[in-house]
Amino acid sequence: MSSTQLMKTCTVRIVVLSLMALGCGGGPSPEADVVGHLEGDDHAIEQGDQGDEREDPDEAHGEEGIVRMDEAALARLGLEIAEAGPGDINITVELPGEVRVNGDRMAHVGPRVGGVAQRVLVRLGDTVRTGQLLAVLASRELADSKATYLAAAERRQLAEATFAREERLWRDKVSSEQDYLDARIGLAEAKIAQRVAEKKLHVLGFDHDEVQRLADEPDIEYASYRITAPFGGEVVDRHITIGETIPAEQNVFTIADLSSVWIDLSVYQKDLATVSAGQNVWVRPANNGVEGSGTIEFVQPLLGEDTRTALARLTMPNPGRRWKPGLFVTANVVVDAANVAIRVPRTALIRKEDGDDVVFVQTDEGFEPRPVTLGRTAPDAVEVVGGLEPGDRYVAAGGFSLKAELGKDAFGDGHGH
Repeated sequence: MSSTQLMKTCTVRIVVLSLMALGCGGGPSPEADVVGHLEGDDHAIEQGDQGDEREDPDEAHGEEGIVRMDEAALARLGLEIAEAGPGDINITVELPGEVRVNGDRMAHVGPRVGGVAQRVLVRLGDTVRTGQLLAVLASRELADSKATYLAAAERRQLAEATFAREERLWRDKVSSEQDYLDARIGLAEAKIAQRVAEKKLHVLGFDHDEVQRLADEPDIEYASYRITAPFGGEVVDRHITIGETIPAEQNVFTIADLSSVWIDLSVYQKDLATVSAGQNVWVRPANNGVEGSGTIEFVQPLLGEDTRTALARLTMPNPGRRWKPGLFVTANVVVDAANVAIRVPRTALIRKEDGDDVVFVQTDEGFEPRPVTLGRTAPDAVEVVGGLEPGDRYVAAGGFSLKAELGKDAFGDGHGH
């Protein structure tokens, strides 16, 4: 009995004794009734204290933080339940990097002869196919080269006819052997001149069939130099306008096939011993939701003079053009692997407001947010060294929905669902 209750009892007994001293009748002793009543009050007080304990909110709702859900609610949330157990953890090194255009699929396109831009058929950002016409120049140099070839072809035909006539006359002993030899030399020189003129046209981009068709080409096309796409891709740069004089070999278009990109990583000196070609890499941009993986193709053996880092490169497929050249990325290079007792995917981790990580564990009462201690980490999984036991069933994906349910309960919605 508490001190307050003891004082109450003593006070009541004094009052009873006072009443008895006054000789209040021959009826039943009031002491039993009063004391009994007060003892009953004491008992009520004790019961009241116990009643307050039964009204504790935590007792009313069960264990604090438990999320209870029926089967329909679980199906609606689409939670992924897994069983805690061993698995492999990839040990990684984190490196910075940048997305670049695939240099093997990029071309700087320009004319091989100078000329004036007559037509420009594509704009910046256009998608082009292999052999598509990009622009047309009016080139005096090209016209001269075509004329030289056609003249050489005509001279060869004349030389062939002369040689055939002189050979026949010489065999008939009508003309001298010297005339025959002179005609033979003239034919050889004509063949050489035509071949030289044809080679020059090949250098300018004309194939054999195009050269053979020159004789049938309209005169208006003699000076037309056509700039075409070497492969399919996107026009990522353009430096040509109609009427502009374009020197030979000046780059006027840049065509890039962005279906794949390069990821260039900076390897610090401390990581050179562990990063090498053939290792798997998990890449994620700094401010973009896209992620991807690839394999290091090579590590540059020389360090940059300014950065004191080595270049490591991988080629990344780029469907949907999600990887934009110039985008900064963070890469996790897998340098080793270890088997751990409990491995969970990163999607199972839920970060609380206080910064602690929890995993929702399925119990008989519901889903309990259980604090966990992490060990080694990988881009897609973590080692749990405390808070989970082998065989525990936990939420591998969808835990944020349960966290939201706990948030509702904090505002009085309760746990029942």
